[in-house]
Amino acid sequence: MEFWRAQRERRFELGIRDPNPIKEVGDIWTSTSRMATIGTFLLLLMAVLYFSRGLLLPILTAVVIGTTLAPLVNKGFGYGVPHWLTALLLVGLVVGAASIVITLLAGPVTDWVARAPEIGAIIKQRLFVFDAPLAAFHALQQSVTPGDRNLVKMDSGLADFITPAVAFLTPAAGQTVLFLVTLVFMLVGQLHFRNFIVMLLDGHDAKLRFLRISNDIERNLAGYLTVVTAINLALGASVTLGTWLIGFPNPLIFGLLAMFLNYVPFLGAAVMALILFAVGLISFPTLGHAAIAPLGFVALATIEGQLIMPMIIGRRLTLNPLVIFLAVAFWAWMWGPVGAFLAVPLSIIGLVTMNHIFPRTDDPKLPE
Repeated sequence: MEFWRAQRERRFELGIRDPNPIKEVGDIWTSTSRMATIGTFLLLLMAVLYFSRGLLLPILTAVVIGTTLAPLVNKGFGYGVPHWLTALLLVGLVVGAASIVITLLAGPVTDWVARAPEIGAIIKQRLFVFDAPLAAFHALQQSVTPGDRNLVKMDSGLADFITPAVAFLTPAAGQTVLFLVTLVFMLVGQLHFRNFIVMLLDGHDAKLRFLRISNDIERNLAGYLTVVTAINLALGASVTLGTWLIGFPNPLIFGLLAMFLNYVPFLGAAVMALILFAVGLISFPTLGHAAIAPLGFVALATIEGQLIMPMIIGRRLTLNPLVIFLAVAFWAWMWGPVGAFLAVPLSIIGLVTMNHIFPRTDDPKLPE
């Protein structure tokens, strides 16, 4: 009792008042019903996003990229270049860059796939120090969930790789066409689409707020993409040089992988470190030699993520690392690798929209 009395006296001295108590029990049920309605809406929205990802994913990706590239189209139009010509040039650059990357990666990836049994045996030999812990873990797993030990697994060889590859590439081709067509129309007709949305809104304030939000989203996305692309180019060049000095085969491939994977925060760096470690195990005789490249990359990624990136965009757009990590985890679970790539742009869109709808005021002094 003395403790609570002292706390009340301290709160009174600081001028902190307790919130008003609930007057009626019905207010609790009203708040609960509202929360249940919002929760039901969010669950239904998640279900729609998950089951319609084949249609929504390429369209939303095109909208995000089109919004990011919109300032270039507008600037070209200011110099007398038609919208459709700038749009076709930008889409051609995107397709050309993707074709070059796929061409460069096709040879090494094909070779690694062909040598998969040999690579697996080499990695197992290099990681012999982990045989005892893994065997103990496997024994524990079998004791907890023994399963059917009489089941005989038939090895189908190459079919195990071809079947999922065909299942992935077949819808991916249609989604790629949908993405490119949507991106072209998005770049060409962005102004008409914006004017159409403005005409649908009622009231001068709503129209002006929408224009401010859309302009701010375009500016922030374009600024973020420019900064991240410049940083990723420097990171890719550093990885290319580092892997060449260490003695990796095809160092340019690892530079390209580092550059593109770094567009996905946290997850991309982790995947790149694992790739470097796996290739190091294959290329070098000792475990310590194989760990040089991944440890160096982790150091570079840490400097980039904790020092360089916040220093450049921290003042313009504050992104909470926990929010970004959860966004990457959620969208990767929802839409896979492309969803992980879209996590930061979608977070920027949500943050800018919330800042306009709920403008920040002076934060009240909260109790310690």
